[in-house]
Amino acid sequence: MSARGLKVLAGMAIVSALGLAACTTNTPQPEQAAAPPVTQPAIPSKYHPEELVGRWGYGAYHNDADLARTTAAARAQCGQPVVINRGPNGGVMMYLADSAELQELQLKGSQNGKNYVGPPGDAGGPQDREIVSFDGRTMVLRWMDPEVAGRYGTGVYVRCAAEGAAPRAAGRPPMQPAQQR
Repeated sequence: MSARGLKVLAGMAIVSALGLAACTTNTPQPEQAAAPPVTQPAIPSKYHPEELVGRWGYGAYHNDADLARTTAAARAQCGQPVVINRGPNGGVMMYLADSAELQELQLKGSQNGKNYVGPPGDAGGPQDREIVSFDGRTMVLRWMDPEVAGRYGTGVYVRCAAEGAAPRAAGRPPMQPAQQR
């Protein structure tokens, strides 16, 4: 091999070695975690615990377009309802994410007008659920922790008829007592 060929090969070897060294010395950027929820001092919620107490059909969705379908599916779950009771300290008994134990959760308001249900502490914390909407019959709750929200979705609770009450067909008036002649 000629001297010129050896110089070219040596140059290529040096460039390759430098390239490999650059690859091994560059440390990958750490993955950026999702921003934690912004919390605010809790103020009284516009909702009261007794409004949440009851039997609820439950469903969850990940796509906002699925709200109506999920609401209907939640209504169909009243045969196996989620029961929300009053807690011993004035809150409501519900489950937190990834917990098999009922815990007493508080209703919390915030200065920005949003309302939450979660453990005692600031409003909008990572274990809280924002009350997106609530009309007394249907309640939509969104997890504040993005990772939890990604796994569980947005929850839809539909109030079930009182235990033992037969559900009425939509648009049909309640039965009237027979008129006496």
